[in-house]
Amino acid sequence: MKPHYTGLVGDVGGTNARFALVDNEGRVRHLHVYQAADFNALNDIIEDFLTRTMGRKRPPRAVIAVAGPVMDGEIEFTNLDWQVSEGEILAHFEFEGVRLMNDFAAQALACPLLDAADLKPIGPSLRGAADCPMVVLGAGTGFGVAGLARGERGDLAVATEGGHAAFAPSDEVEYAAWKRQKARHGRVSIERLLSGQGLFDLYLTVAEMQGQAAVHADQKAVTEAGNAGDPLASETMDRFCGILGAVAGDLALSFGARGGVFVSGGIAPKMADRLAKGDFRRRFEDKGRLSPYVQQIPTSLVLHPYPAILGAARELAVLERL
Repeated sequence: MKPHYTGLVGDVGGTNARFALVDNEGRVRHLHVYQAADFNALNDIIEDFLTRTMGRKRPPRAVIAVAGPVMDGEIEFTNLDWQVSEGEILAHFEFEGVRLMNDFAAQALACPLLDAADLKPIGPSLRGAADCPMVVLGAGTGFGVAGLARGERGDLAVATEGGHAAFAPSDEVEYAAWKRQKARHGRVSIERLLSGQGLFDLYLTVAEMQGQAAVHADQKAVTEAGNAGDPLASETMDRFCGILGAVAGDLALSFGARGGVFVSGGIAPKMADRLAKGDFRRRFEDKGRLSPYVQQIPTSLVLHPYPAILGAARELAVLERL
């Protein structure tokens, strides 16, 4: 017997678009990854996916996580010439219901579902406080942040643009990196440092301060060289992990995230051992009078390959009940 599908779920960023179906037992099936730039519109990707998986049939609902703020059911992508609305998707595919949600909000919904195989502890193995908020953050093309409020009536994802909060340097190296970004952009956000481009700019700063030649051409080359033992690239990556820990600790304080802090995104998994052994946790806990507070908060690296899809599937179950 062919499975019955309750909905379509997606995770769409500036580079990749992931889509899957959810069956009537809540399982995610037929995951397929597209290169977003190969298509003129999001509807074209959805049409291709549904045709290849279901033929002429359509599932009743759709929940799509998108990289950016969703305002009144609409999003305009930063890195794609796309404007997307729930109403447009609803009308085009004749779904019963459609929901667009921020991709990190979807990841926040997934956090309580992740088991030990999906996570790598960063620092001590701790148990998060039950029914307390969680926060998920991650660096990639940009820097995403979302919270999860927990209570007797269920979980509520809190979408934010926390990556655009101001960056606070902690020493001469980070002040030099801040000055470099200040000269170029004016205001310096967290995302200017904690992103792919930010990692490369940090490398250029460290090289300049040490009077060394910056021989690597981009973030990918820096990461590969650092993992291969290049001293300058390795120092840059250690610094990046330390900054990430400091920001994660600030976000833990801001959200009261005693339920746990989860690190995701495209960059962190490539630094898994460095995160676990380096300055991330020290700077996470370095919060002055509030250090004892954050010392009790678990920090974990998300290893699951598509947490936003899991979160979208969880939101789909909510949409079904409406």
